[in-house]
Amino acid sequence: MNIKVQIISILFSFVFGIVFSLLTNINYRYLFSKNKIYKIFFTFIYILDATLLYFIIIKKINNGIVHLYFLLFIAIGFIVGLLKFTKYVNKLKMCLKSVKFKKK
Repeated sequence: MNIKVQIISILFSFVFGIVFSLLTNINYRYLFSKNKIYKIFFTFIYILDATLLYFIIIKKINNGIVHLYFLLFIAIGFIVGLLKFTKYVNKLKMCLKSVKFKKK
């Protein structure tokens, strides 16, 4: 694998970590609900979808070769997303809760 493909893969892994962090914040109420059946179901589906999405895209980028530093950059992206974007996601949640939908 040449250096260009590795850099693209590292950048994608970092961005995927940030997106994964944002989606985890948005899905927080489902992933950590009181009902154990919902908790197990939503956690399983969420992790399965995220993992499949990552491997499908990484297969398109570099034929599915995953290195340890790709996983490290996912973790770094997750932490950056958690620290930087949590306040924006919370504001988005507040705005969505305040929107009233018309019943037909």
